[in-house]
Amino acid sequence: MIVQRVVLNSRPGKNGNPVAENFRVEEVNLSDNINEGQVQVRTLYLSVDPYMRCRMNEDTGTDYIKAWQLSQVVDGGGIGIVEESKHINFKKGDFVISFYWPWQTKVILDGNSLEKVDPQLVDGHISYFLGAIGMPGLTSLIGIQEKGHITAGSNQTMVVSGAAGACGSLAGQIGHLMGCSRVVGICGTQEKCLFLTSELGFDAAVNYKKGNVAEQLRELCPAGVDVYFDNVGGDISDTVISQMNQNSHIILCGQISQYNKDVPYPPPLPPAIEAIQKERNITRERFMVLNYKDRFESGILQLSQWFKEGNLKVELASVLYLYHLSAAFQSMMTGGNIGKQIVCISEETSV
Repeated sequence: MIVQRVVLNSRPGKNGNPVAENFRVEEVNLSDNINEGQVQVRTLYLSVDPYMRCRMNEDTGTDYIKAWQLSQVVDGGGIGIVEESKHINFKKGDFVISFYWPWQTKVILDGNSLEKVDPQLVDGHISYFLGAIGMPGLTSLIGIQEKGHITAGSNQTMVVSGAAGACGSLAGQIGHLMGCSRVVGICGTQEKCLFLTSELGFDAAVNYKKGNVAEQLRELCPAGVDVYFDNVGGDISDTVISQMNQNSHIILCGQISQYNKDVPYPPPLPPAIEAIQKERNITRERFMVLNYKDRFESGILQLSQWFKEGNLKVELASVLYLYHLSAAFQSMMTGGNIGKQIVCISEETSV
């Protein structure tokens, strides 16, 4: 059987921007036989995420993220449907998910690397398991629970950078649901600002490409900032931190503005901002959602409940087919998406 896959064609360099030529689509032959413990699955949706930029380097800079290898199929979060199974836990027609799904139209996988998902949790929207009812949702929820220190009724203000992205768009909503009285988002277009305030319930939004961000934040957060959900790092984060209150908290979710630079993670703060952080006792601790796997099941149920109640709105930026994966990746890295960026490989959800 001939299938299509995406391989890493070249590396952009530690300080380079990813380009389409870094990826290559090729055809390979998939075996007609599967061994005991394996399943053959057809890929439905693939996830495109900022952390993947690190995987394009020869050294990811971390011990828990593996580098992609040249001329080898790349992988990430994915969902598919089982077409044939020789694993006791899966049968034909099951929907399965993995965080290490090859970017390939069909694939034979070790059943132990997969988890079954229940379409009823997402009212049949299978792709949501890669977004709000999946890793981005868990990252936002557990990050806020663990590092946000939100107390309902205490009039806390939360600021979210990268607020129209996969985690940011969820974090602002979850901040409100957990008790923040005011949530302000930072993003890069007027369209995104309007989306945050009119669709997702943010109280206000700042377009960092238009006007003075510090002045806008002072106006929109008159009582200062108590919780900062940081997706971007860099100058924007420095500006937010300078307006944070005593004993406030930074949820260090991502630093996308720094991923094309050869700097450690999390990147060190400029001396003046670091001084503010220390003087005001602002917490800024690395957050890794994979350290909280024991909370995933309850977290998914909570996210699903909020979604079904209409309290958590889901936005996906979807493109079709494997050939558009590199373009989707570039778009995500430059803020072209609203919500979670995914690629639809097959829309047929039955076998």
